[in-house]
Parts: sequence; structure tokens; C-alpha cells
Amino acid sequence: MSALAPAVPKGLQAATFCGLNAAQRCAVEHGIEAGAGPAGPLLVIAGAGSGKTLTLAARVARLVLAGADPARILMLTFSRRAAAEMERRVGRVLHEALGLPPLVGAPRLAWCGTFHAIGARLLRAHAAELGLDPSFTVDDRGESEDLVHVLRQRLGLAASRRRFPQKATCMAIYSRVVNSQASLAEVLAAAFPWCADGHDELKRLFSAYAAEKQAQRVLDFDDLLVWWAAALEEPAVRAAMAARFDHVLVDEYQDTNRLQAAILLGLRPDGRGLTVVGDDAQSIYSFRAAEVRNILDFAARFTPPAAVVTLERNYRSTAPLLAASNAVIALAAERHAKELWSDTAAVEPPAIVWVAGESEQAAWVADRTLALRETGLALKSQAVLFRASQHSAALELELARRNIPFVKYGGLKFLESAHVKDVLAVLRFATNPRGERAAWRTLQLVPGIGAASSTRVVAAMAAAADPAEALLAFAPPAAAAPAWGEFRALFAALRSPATAWPDAIAEVERWYRPQLERLHDDAAPRAADIAHLVRLASGYVSRERFLTELALDPPAASSDEAGPGSLDEDYLILSTIHSAKGQEWSAVSVLNVVDGCIPSDMATGNAAEIEEERRLLYVAMTRARHHLHLLVPQRFYVTQQAAYGDRHVYAAISRFLPESIRDRFVQLAPETPAPAAGVAVAAALAPVDLGARVRAAWR
Repeated sequence: MSALAPAVPKGLQAATFCGLNAAQRCAVEHGIEAGAGPAGPLLVIAGAGSGKTLTLAARVARLVLAGADPARILMLTFSRRAAAEMERRVGRVLHEALGLPPLVGAPRLAWCGTFHAIGARLLRAHAAELGLDPSFTVDDRGESEDLVHVLRQRLGLAASRRRFPQKATCMAIYSRVVNSQASLAEVLAAAFPWCADGHDELKRLFSAYAAEKQAQRVLDFDDLLVWWAAALEEPAVRAAMAARFDHVLVDEYQDTNRLQAAILLGLRPDGRGLTVVGDDAQSIYSFRAAEVRNILDFAARFTPPAAVVTLERNYRSTAPLLAASNAVIALAAERHAKELWSDTAAVEPPAIVWVAGESEQAAWVADRTLALRETGLALKSQAVLFRASQHSAALELELARRNIPFVKYGGLKFLESAHVKDVLAVLRFATNPRGERAAWRTLQLVPGIGAASSTRVVAAMAAAADPAEALLAFAPPAAAAPAWGEFRALFAALRSPATAWPDAIAEVERWYRPQLERLHDDAAPRAADIAHLVRLASGYVSRERFLTELALDPPAASSDEAGPGSLDEDYLILSTIHSAKGQEWSAVSVLNVVDGCIPSDMATGNAAEIEEERRLLYVAMTRARHHLHLLVPQRFYVTQQAAYGDRHVYAAISRFLPESIRDRFVQLAPETPAPAAGVAVAAALAPVDLGARVRAAWR
């Protein structure tokens, strides 16, 4: 690329380079002036909203302008979209810097992609040396799960007397082990404790799985990293792979796992030519085996230590929002120190909003959303973030009541979850035994009752004058008799006037819990959803009102990004914090900023988990540009507590917002509106057969 040298002086006058701030320029120019080949390792700590992508693209372009061959630059990202965007940005900067005519393309990056995509290319190129068939195929996750399922059957694990994890759970365990470089026992204890007693059987399964893949000449998604890391342990292969590249650059380094860090050190053991960019304060994916220590310890891995450049100027948020965010993360036990700043004028200070409970929280957020919309702020410019998917349940119902469209990211809409549908179907079936859809779903939840038995029950009920009596009189298959007896008792209780509301849904929860554990490996989070549904039910005066109001918001999709459909040109964003990373909105509200939710009561087992929960709150806060509200419900209604019964539990504000930093916020305590006055019921009227009138309209 020496032919590019004459263009360097002119190229550095390009608008992109002239627009860099001092810290960005330092990162872009690192080691280039030395003129002695690839420079030593560089760590760029890029704070939220600090122009990370621009800086990385500009560094790649600057390397090319200094004479680096684009074909010998390796750029690693975490998604195909990020790789395509990075290549586009680099091309644009180079096109501008080189002064190329509009129709002349800038040099392309031949090696820009995800870790897995680059790994596949390198493994295929070196297959012969690694004992791989060069024509190997790569199974997707579904195909890998299917192979595990076949092996479960072949090894007799599925027929064991003890419940064995289903194929998706087995693959999740396997993936966690290989990516975290931890032992199977460690992974089971930390992330899958309900599977711990299957340690030996799982080890047999994974051994058979590895052998079968090799016999079939296939690799799975994780193998692309496993084999790449193993290849780099062979001196000759490592030398050949490393010799392909002069520069290696990595985006979002805080999201790398131990396997990916090992790959980078294998390619660049002395760090020369290695640049990594990331933010330890935004490391929130340990459940995917991301290891925050990779970025915390990066500089010290080399001798001399890597150079560190910190990007602190924020181009997204106002100064008051950054002051609050800085105060939260400053309390972290260990971090790369930085103080984000901005010269963006303040619109309003961030706020802590104290509300009485979850229903008041939902009402406040809906009111605030509509108020901001009236000022000209589109719904799409507003987001509501939460730690866990079920935390938005009450808000979803409130938005449906007010006809405020929304899209939810990071899990199904609450009412679309299979386990929530199951509980609602049981209630609907008991309320209306002639409803066949609810009948089919409910009956097949009973162990031993399949499609054939369900058909007989539904037919008998349809033919009976009293369908409830027909169900209670049904004689099940002998194997299903005990389970049928339990269900029949539940059905009778739900039909009895003596079962008050919301006790009825609590009865369903008790009956459904064993079915949940039988049908789903991840029963615990699903059980939390059901418990939340029970709490929501307590806010309705009757079973009929509860079911009717939920039916007014029918499921529209069954994807992870269920949305309002094409009829709504504007909609509010609802998202888990994990799914919101990398996004930004003008206004952000964060739900349930209380201990037990942030931090989650399931993520406080050790100091590392608690620190990641702190980073989650920081990520949520730094998504906001102008408006930030942290909602603090002061009580939650808890049902069916064995020791204490149904009661309100008073919540404490998140430990990440101690009194010492609350002066960075304004504190709001909206008054709870008085309940609407009841409407008098008119005297009974003579019955009218409206059904006949409606049917007649279709004759």
C-alpha cells in the first residue's frame, strides 16, 4: 500500500480526522509516528456515547493511510451487522481521505467479521494441518440440539427414572462450559443447579456429542472458537495464522469470553498490532460467558503494559444525566476510572420517582409517556427499561387499556408466554367449560392426558347439558387416574362459589407448579412470571373482570420482538436492559429500581454478580439523551407465603442509589390519585336474546 503514501498529508485533512477530539485522535494515531512496524498493544476505554465506532473506523483508515495493507488487517466484531457497519464506516473515511471520485470504491477489509465467521474461514484454510475435512459443514443451533436429542435417546438418558435436561438445556450447558473455559461441575453449580445431579450423564452425553460431530465431519457454532483456539496451540499453525495479519482490532472487548481472549493472545502474544476497544462499565453479559476480567486485566497481560486511552467526552447525554451515571458507577469495587462529560445543554435533571406500588408505577409511566408525546417527542423516541421481562407486565396491561402501542424487546410480551397462557386457559376453562380452545390447552396439561383423551372429554362436554358435570364424570386412562383426580379437584374448586377471588388463581398456581417443572427445564423464571400474574390478579375485583381486561390485549405475534403491527406508525419501546445496550432514546424510564429487582435477588450470590448488576443500572441510565426517570415502587403485593400469608412487602430503593449520591437527582413523589367513584347498578331488566339477533344478521 506504499502507493497511498503521497495521499497521507491531504488525507489527514479530511473532515473525519479534523473532527476527532484530543482523546480520539490519540487512539487513532497510536504508534503510527514511530514508523517501526505495528505498535505495541492499545486499550481504548470508550465510555458510553463517546464515539467508539467512529474512533475505531478512523484508526483502521489511519493505518491504511500510513501504508498498512487492508488485506492484512483483521477486524473482529460481535455481529454481522456490526461488521458490515464497521466496513462501511472505514470505507467512507478512506473514500473521503483519499479524495476518490464518487464511483471509485475505497479499499475493502478482506478480514472483517465476527469471531465465529473469521474462525470458520481460518479453520477451512488450515483444515489439512488440523485433521479437519476441508468440506466440513457447520450446524446451526437447531441442528445441534437435534443431534443432542438423538444421542440422549441412544444413550438411554431420556428414559432414566430421574428427569434429564431437555435438548435445548443440554446445549446451553455445553456452550457455557466451552466458552467460559470452566469445568462442567462449576457451570452446573453456578448456572444450572437443578441439573447438578446429572453431572456424570451429561459428561457422557457431551463426550458422545463431540465424537459424533467428528464422525459426521461437522462443527457446531461453539466449535468454531474451540477449534480455532486449539489450532493456535500448535506452533506451526499459530505462526501461519498470525503471519496473515499485521493489525488485529477488536470491538466491544468487554463482551469477550475466556476462549476469545485466548484466541487473541494466541494471535498476538506480545500484543504488537493489537487494538481492543470497549468499556468495562458496560460488561453485562456474564450469562453468555462474557468475562469482565478480560478488559480489566488486558493492559497488564503484556510487558511493557498496553497503552490505555480513555474516551470521556459523551456526545449523547446532558451533563446532569452524566453526573448521575458517573456517581453510580464510581461506587464500583474495581473499574477503569473515567468521568464522562458533555457540553449538551440540560433539558431537565434526572429524577428518582417514588410511587406507591406497581400499578401506580405503570400509571405514572403511561401518563409521562403521553405528556412527552404532547410536547412533540415521538413514542419511538421514548423507552421503558427493566431488569427482567416480567417486570413490565403491569405496564403492558396499562398501555393496552390506554391504547398506547408498544414494541417489546428481550422476551415475549407477558401474555404471549406459554406458561402464562396455560394459567389463563385453566381459568377460562373453569369459567366457561364450553370454550373449546381453553379446554384443549388445559386438558393436555394433565399428565397422561393426550390428544385422544382430550378429544373424548371435549366431545362428552359438548354433548352434555352440563359440561362441567360431564368433565367431572369422565373416566381417564388408568395411568392418568391420579393426576386426573388432582385436576378434577382443582376444577371443582374453581367452579365452587366458595372459592373467592383472587384465591382462585392462587389455587391454579399451586396446581400448575408441578406441571411447570415437568414441562420446562427453566421452571424457576417461569414460576416468577406466574407469581407476578397472581399479584396482578389481586388488583381486579373479579375473575371475570381480570380475564376480560386481559383479552382486550390479544397476542399479536410469537417472536422475541413482538410489536404492535403495521397499523401503528409510532410506538413506545419496552426493553430489558440487556437488549437495550448499544441503543439510545431521548427519554428513558427504568422500572423497579429497588433491591430484589436491581439488583435481581437471583444475582446477588457473590460480589462479581452484584457488580454486574451495578453495571446494568449504569447501562440503563446512559441510554437516555435528555430525560431520565428511575421508578421506585415502595411496596409489592406478595401472595401465598407459607409463613405470613398474602401481604404487601415494602421495598427498599436499590443499594446502587445510596443517600450519598441522591443529590444528583431530583426526587418526585406523585400523589396517588383517588379511585374512580363506583357506578350505580340499574335495576334488573328483562332478558333479551341478543344472540339470536346477532346470528340472524348472518343468515
